[in-house]
Amino acid sequence: MNPDLPPARELTVDVRTVTVRGRDAGVVLAVAGDLDFDNSPRLRTALNGLSPAPGDLLVMDLSEVTFFDSSGVTMLVIARKVAQAASAEIVVTGITPMVAKIFRITGLDEVFRTYADPEAAFAESVHN
Repeated sequence: MNPDLPPARELTVDVRTVTVRGRDAGVVLAVAGDLDFDNSPRLRTALNGLSPAPGDLLVMDLSEVTFFDSSGVTMLVIARKVAQAASAEIVVTGITPMVAKIFRITGLDEVFRTYADPEAAFAESVHN
């Protein structure tokens, strides 16, 4: 372990259902910590437990992600497949400059719509 590097942050995933206009409108997965190889199984478990309905919005909130590598990219691709299989939509919110750079390099910025926060994503979803 390199003493010059900060310690890794354990990944946490908070899953919550969002209700808009009296109906379930979707799910927010708020991810915090290091989204890396060691921690990605936690997100995979949360994704496997989802059952979005057709037309629901799946929001991946990355505002508290402190590290993001190829495992994070893989998890977002898996999340997209979960949404597509259910005929749901998926968006990403809270992208930090570090994650934005990875999005540009990998082309994810062309795949995912992004918003500042989950509230903005659901506000636009209600108007569409």
